[in-house]
Amino acid sequence: MLRDRSRDQRVTHAELFFDLVFVFAVTQLSHRLIGERSVEAVLQSALLLAMVWLAWVYTTWVTNWLDPARIPVRVVLLVTSLISLVMSAGLPRAFADRAWVVAGAYVAMQVGRSAFVVISLARSATDPDVASLRRNYQRILTWSVASGAAALAGAGVHGHAREGLWLLAVLIDLTGGAVGFFSPGLGRSTTRDWTIEGGHFAERCQAFILIALGESVVVTGATFADVEQVTLPVAAAFVAAFLGAIAFWWLYFDRSADAAADVIAAADDPGAMGRSAYHSIHPVMIAGIIVTAAADELVLAHPSRHAELATVWMTLGGAALFLIGHGLFIWVVWRVVPWTRIVAGVVLVALAPLGTSLPALAVGAIALAVLLTVIFIDRRTAPSVADEECAVAPDTWTSSGR
Repeated sequence: MLRDRSRDQRVTHAELFFDLVFVFAVTQLSHRLIGERSVEAVLQSALLLAMVWLAWVYTTWVTNWLDPARIPVRVVLLVTSLISLVMSAGLPRAFADRAWVVAGAYVAMQVGRSAFVVISLARSATDPDVASLRRNYQRILTWSVASGAAALAGAGVHGHAREGLWLLAVLIDLTGGAVGFFSPGLGRSTTRDWTIEGGHFAERCQAFILIALGESVVVTGATFADVEQVTLPVAAAFVAAFLGAIAFWWLYFDRSADAAADVIAAADDPGAMGRSAYHSIHPVMIAGIIVTAAADELVLAHPSRHAELATVWMTLGGAALFLIGHGLFIWVVWRVVPWTRIVAGVVLVALAPLGTSLPALAVGAIALAVLLTVIFIDRRTAPSVADEECAVAPDTWTSSGR
């Protein structure tokens, strides 16, 4: 069942097919933000994003060890895709009449996936490495059952009680990884037990960033297609939205993505970096992209009107959220303080109170200008990642303060 570690690990077509379902999940979350723009709705959407991300990333850990070319693994991956699709369909009404759909799908994925690993590795448990991996998933299964119980309990109640129990389910899954999934009688795992192939894991998380960016492009294109009359402000808002997606892509993929993949691939403890830089931090950037996509649709709908408070915070806050996430990513990987991201995030938040006095298009232009400024500073001050030393000697980044 395990991947052959003697050669480079490629992302398989089965994994890419699995990712397709999450394009729909991201779209559902973005539309949910557009339809309900209250603070509570935003927090609920963040909670649902956490559940979606955990369902995806836990599967990514599994397929880093188990080979999707093996029929049983492939079947589990495809069944998980179907369950993920069901969960995604229920997201818009998760806090209404589809709670059991969302919670049931989440539990089925989290518990079923871990149980499959435990069972499938039983025959090879005499091998020390396989036995260690199997014990790790026995511990994960214990924590998944606990989080699943909270998720199902949340589906049976209403209002803030549901929010609280689902938040508890997410916290259980997150805390489990932080404490090595300690379980009575089973002990705990260390990150050195998580002998992942770092390059593969980085590439999988990069794929989810692309999923979110692709969804933002789809939202922008679909909204523009529905416009009855294309005026100059509408055309400008359309171009600005697309340039914003390019800016997110540029900030992440121009320098840090490949260099960070090289760092984790060469790390003595890739499991630790996988847990922090990718498992925990990437959803912050993804949230920023989703929020910005929703804001772009609102700006495109009425670019010349004064921006509503929700539009302002979604436009500027989405960009700030992405910059904060990317800054954390840089700090964890290279231990460099990302001053450009910190200053840019502070500027965006500071400008938010002025946003309601401006047209929506102007607010979008401000967010875009800040992103482009960060890109310009990076290109002027940071060394090229094409130089291999940037990947293997992160200290070369310190001169730029990134």
